[in-house]
Amino acid sequence: MTANSLGRPARAARASGDTDLLVATRSGRAGVCIVVVLLAVSAFAVWSSQATGIAAERAVRASTISDDYARAAMAVIEEESLARLYQLEPAHAVRERLDTTASNVFSSLAEVRRDGDAGDRRLVKRVLGRQRDYLDAIDRQFAASDRGYTATAAAIDLGEADPAIDEIQDAVASAARDQHKTALLELEHLRHLEATARRLTPVVFLAGLLLVAALASITGGHRRQLNVERARTLHDSRHDTLTGLPNRTLLAERLTHELRSDAPVGSRTGLLLIDLDRFKEINDTFGHHYGDELLTQVGTRLAAEVCDGDLVARLGGDEFAVLLTDVGSVHEASRIAGTLRTALETTFHVEGVDLDVEASVGVVLSGEHGDDATTLLQRADIAMYVAKAQNLGVFAYDPAIDEHSPAKVALLGDLRRALDHGDLVLHYQPKVDIITGGLVGAEALVRWKHPERGLVFPDEFIPLAEHTGLIGPLTAQVLAAALSQIRTWSDAGTPLTVSVNLSARNLLDEALPGLVASLLDAHGVAPGLLELEVTETAIMTEPVRALRLLDQLTRLGIRISIDDFGAGYTSLGQLKTMPVSELKIDRSFVMTMTEDPSNALIVRSIVDLGHNLGLTLVAEGVETAGALDALAAFGCDVAQGYLFSRPLPVAAFDAWRADRRPPATAGRLPVQRAAVTSITKNRTR
Repeated sequence: MTANSLGRPARAARASGDTDLLVATRSGRAGVCIVVVLLAVSAFAVWSSQATGIAAERAVRASTISDDYARAAMAVIEEESLARLYQLEPAHAVRERLDTTASNVFSSLAEVRRDGDAGDRRLVKRVLGRQRDYLDAIDRQFAASDRGYTATAAAIDLGEADPAIDEIQDAVASAARDQHKTALLELEHLRHLEATARRLTPVVFLAGLLLVAALASITGGHRRQLNVERARTLHDSRHDTLTGLPNRTLLAERLTHELRSDAPVGSRTGLLLIDLDRFKEINDTFGHHYGDELLTQVGTRLAAEVCDGDLVARLGGDEFAVLLTDVGSVHEASRIAGTLRTALETTFHVEGVDLDVEASVGVVLSGEHGDDATTLLQRADIAMYVAKAQNLGVFAYDPAIDEHSPAKVALLGDLRRALDHGDLVLHYQPKVDIITGGLVGAEALVRWKHPERGLVFPDEFIPLAEHTGLIGPLTAQVLAAALSQIRTWSDAGTPLTVSVNLSARNLLDEALPGLVASLLDAHGVAPGLLELEVTETAIMTEPVRALRLLDQLTRLGIRISIDDFGAGYTSLGQLKTMPVSELKIDRSFVMTMTEDPSNALIVRSIVDLGHNLGLTLVAEGVETAGALDALAAFGCDVAQGYLFSRPLPVAAFDAWRADRRPPATAGRLPVQRAAVTSITKNRTR
């Protein structure tokens, strides 16, 4: 075998070895590359999964805590609103809602403590402490207010309750804003991670097509899931979970955006705050499932009624809001509110049950009622509560409703409670026949037994009642109490005619004659034992309507008396046509007539005028024997004043009546006439 022939196998072997080495090297390199790619793919997969997973978890956690704080903040706001409402309307239903809302505050903060970190737990501990302080303060405040201790209640409100709730609101609202920002930052961080993952994926794919393709499929699916979760989390943080409508957060964002957009174009944004009336009754009667379904249908119906671009939101509970993106005036916004309210009056069908609801709507308009979202929301809330409290249906915010002094608001709340608790009492002042000295009647004068201020006289609370719609219920209570006492005296065999005062507002109430008739029938009192006193000023407010009502009352058999006669501007022609049977001479003339001859002549003229018209004459403010002598000489029929008695509670009046000894008026007549002659001579001089 030649050397050449021997060399080829060697070369072949060497070539094969080199090839094997090359293959091995390449295989090793490929193996290393595969390992590197595998490690890279694995590392990428692990990094992508872990990083995005952690980021998603942090985003979800931040969003959850943000929602927890937002719920707590909403509960705190509602808690304060209900506490204010209770001061105006101390109803049991309001107190129950307040207790429920307070429980919601505790439960929301408990969720923050569960989901949050150490800093959140420290904040929750501090806020819970202040929450307990606040609840203790308002409990004591309500107790003081319910007992009528207005000053104590106001002191607790200003010194304890307000600082506590302000601190709670600031802490929770600040934490909610911070957590919301954190959630957005975490979501942004997650987006950056996803962008980085997208850039790295092609590189890994080129290095290991099959492996990366498989991993890409996994990571792509995971990424899509995270995107869906991120979108869902973002959506849920700005929408109501029950109805799917925007929540308070999104409403505030849109409202702020619209207000910024209004300035350049000069348009205006309207906001309607809608609260369902008696929604709690539906929950209590049919259960929360029906209530939830009703709320869903309410949201759908409201959304169907608004224009494109307008926003319907659910703020929580049975409160909804409608954002009107371009409305021309308060009148137009109120008209839309009325349309929405009418739409809600159509029966709702919930699982075979027909449910009817009504709503109270507060209306505000940007530029006219405020220029920022917070102010508009607050004033819409105030307007809504006025609409609900006064049963108006729709009410546009009026700055005048915020101008009541705290003392007047507190007194109004006390008066409402006094009417609810029967704290009004009647005192009776006797009316005495001047000639015989016999008791011929009594005037019922209302007093308020205030638990803190003692006995409050009518001039302090009657004007307040007249301007707040309470004069109707107050008059009804006074009439009922007077008729009950008339019945008591009649049953005892000592019947007595009782006079009750009416205000100018009463003479504008078309239902007054029906009320009086029903009360007479309910107490079984003869109409002739009831006399109603009205002033000249009250009649002149709306004379046509007043005279029509007085005529209806007269046809019932009731006597009508004109009080404070001479102080008003009643003409002789009007007096002649009025259905009255008695004139009460104003005390300003009677009390000074023995010193002022001109007033004596006025009194005598009124007596003569009244007698010529066939009326009974009553002199008020009789405090001296000299005044009584002069009235007897003038021929006045009846006297009333401190000479006989101050207004007395029933028991004291009965005792005075039992001990009554008629004065010897007849024996004084010569002196009386001499006194009158002297007065007349002084006048002629």
